[in-house]
Amino acid sequence: MPKSLIQSDRQLPIRQEVFLDHVGHFIPSADEAREALIRAGFRTAPVSIQTNRAADGTSQLSGTGNVTVMLNRGYIEVLFKTADTALGQEFDAALSKYPGLHLAAFAVADANAKSQALSKAGFRVRPVVNLRRPIETATGEAEAAFTVARVERAEMAEGRMQYLTHHSEELVWQTRWLDHANGADALLDAVIAVEDVAEAAERFGRFLDRDPVSAKMGSLLPLERGGVVLMERGMFEEAFGPVPQLPFIGLYGVRVASLERCEALLGRNDLSPERRGSTLLARFPEALGRGAWLFVEHENDLPWRAC
Repeated sequence: MPKSLIQSDRQLPIRQEVFLDHVGHFIPSADEAREALIRAGFRTAPVSIQTNRAADGTSQLSGTGNVTVMLNRGYIEVLFKTADTALGQEFDAALSKYPGLHLAAFAVADANAKSQALSKAGFRVRPVVNLRRPIETATGEAEAAFTVARVERAEMAEGRMQYLTHHSEELVWQTRWLDHANGADALLDAVIAVEDVAEAAERFGRFLDRDPVSAKMGSLLPLERGGVVLMERGMFEEAFGPVPQLPFIGLYGVRVASLERCEALLGRNDLSPERRGSTLLARFPEALGRGAWLFVEHENDLPWRAC
């Protein structure tokens, strides 16, 4: 069996560690998506508009804003368009394929160094971005800072795969946002349906600087926290439902305190959860796009990690 998911009890990585930091839904309506998350038992942080810090110190709209669900480990992001920038146009292109998951972000200690490493690994990289977004605190408003390293759009067909370094942990993960009615406390693996598992595994291996390992349902790239699972279309559809097109970031795992508690809440809110032994499958409400959550109490209950 592949190594356990939650290797570190820290929120942020050190040295050469790589964590699956968050996944991102691209959606047309922030208000409807926020309501859908609340219906699914998640507590949402306030809406935030993202900006980039230019070399002269001025702020410019990045092109997107977000609503987040902060977990004890990692988080879930919902993105919406705010400006017709290059990033905003890429958002439109992704959304035209299908609303849903188009982003996976990996936390590292030094995004600048990671950008250089990606270039050496054969990827065409973009300039590193100093991202800012306003954060509401208990006493007023502050500004969270991130350094983001991205590759050119065509380099990773699966979506916006990026690295980031957090500079404002205490602002981003505020205690008041970490308690969720569904008992969620950690983001686990992201699952992607692909045309060619071997090709995608080799490319993700170079991108993440990790060796892919054979898993029960495909290929797994285990990280120091979380991981990426690559599956053939038929395997994904048999286990989790329709694939609108390939590639497709179609599912992510969420650890919860109690499957029974989570199942009861989702059922009360007409989300039709499907209990499968030690897992609970729930398809996203329409406002969050195509795909599903897989809730578990223990990381190794995820079916691709089962013995």
